[in-house]
Amino acid sequence: MNQASASPEPSTRKSWLETLKVYLEPASLRMLALGFAAGLPLLLVLGTLSFRLREAGVDRTTIGYLSWVGLAYAFKWAWAPLVDRMPLPGLTHWLGRRRSWLLLSQLAVMGGLAGMALTDPQQDLHALVVFALVVAFGSATQDIALDAFRIESAPSNAQAVLAASYQTGYRLAMIWAGAGVLWVAARAETPGAEAYQHLAWQRAYLVMAASMAVGLITVLLSAEPVRAALPPARNALEWLRGALVDPFADFLRRYRWQAALILGLIAIYRISDVVMGIMANPFYVDMGFTKDEVAAVTKVYGVVMTLAGAFIGGALSLRLGVMRVLMLGAVLSAASNLLFAWLGTRGHDVTGLVFVVSADNLAGGIASAAFIAYLSSLTNISYSATQYALFSSIMLLLPKWLAGFSGRYVDSFGYGSFFTSTALLGLPVLLLVALASRIRIQGPQG
Repeated sequence: MNQASASPEPSTRKSWLETLKVYLEPASLRMLALGFAAGLPLLLVLGTLSFRLREAGVDRTTIGYLSWVGLAYAFKWAWAPLVDRMPLPGLTHWLGRRRSWLLLSQLAVMGGLAGMALTDPQQDLHALVVFALVVAFGSATQDIALDAFRIESAPSNAQAVLAASYQTGYRLAMIWAGAGVLWVAARAETPGAEAYQHLAWQRAYLVMAASMAVGLITVLLSAEPVRAALPPARNALEWLRGALVDPFADFLRRYRWQAALILGLIAIYRISDVVMGIMANPFYVDMGFTKDEVAAVTKVYGVVMTLAGAFIGGALSLRLGVMRVLMLGAVLSAASNLLFAWLGTRGHDVTGLVFVVSADNLAGGIASAAFIAYLSSLTNISYSATQYALFSSIMLLLPKWLAGFSGRYVDSFGYGSFFTSTALLGLPVLLLVALASRIRIQGPQG
């Protein structure tokens, strides 16, 4: 890699023990807790909610439409400028801009989850959807404020470590919101009663709402990060320009024609994983794996392997630099899809499932840690919330759209061809990473 590297390279070598000790520092532990608060709502309005609705007798077509609740995460850039620049009366004076938005969004998530707990989908599905939307928008807003909080809390060469800690908390929350909520609901059921028991799900969702206290307490005990001072706007038009236009103009001004290359990389870096992931669960069913096998291997064990990958990715980024690990993650993510094609020839092979899921999640963790650090390095600290929200939205729009055709492809050509094709989708990513590594990063800065 030339000297115009896309990320700061470590200037001194530390032992592995010294490198890993950084995860025990207060900033890393704070990000672990805040990552938990960020990861908790996602499955509760998507995967876990679909399980609950189907058990309540809601038809699959309706459940599919209700998954659009998750679009709040893809369009969070639309209100990111408000989170980035607008103070909240009373709260901002007390907590600061980042922590005030974090607290407000976490309270919205907690209230929405409580509403979902108390609403029976068999009696009032529309109300449940409204509360799910509250959770989704609160969660997306929390993501905006938390990304800015993380970026402003440490220099660029420490972002990979914070990203790994964030991912760890996020994945632990997904275990709790995926397997944990089912565990709580199952133990709250009355033996021999009807299939859907609202009181059992009510208890489970109330436990999830209470779990958001981890984030609330962390926000109240944390210090507001130091951010660049912004000159006061003289009128509404000047404020709108600073909130809406300047963040995007700043990125284009810093990178000029190279902005297209960077945005292209962001748009397709996770394409192999996202497109393949849509068909993973149908594949498990068609291969004859039971719910218990899939839950144990993918929802718990697989998440643990993702955590391991995140730690490895963060540590390697410190030692080797973000762009080298970004390339490694791209190669591993594409290659792991080929393992699913191999698994398709094995039939019901639990040992093979463990191996493939382990490799896939380990690769995904490494890639994600490096990718989050790369996105963080691109932001100008003056517009961190808006710019990061834009980047994280761009990275999902094209893959999510393309993934919508994955079922039709499998029906026409089969799983083996599908998994191989998703691996090939990763080849352009390698070229873009190689080209982007030659771009001198201009941020974060103030």
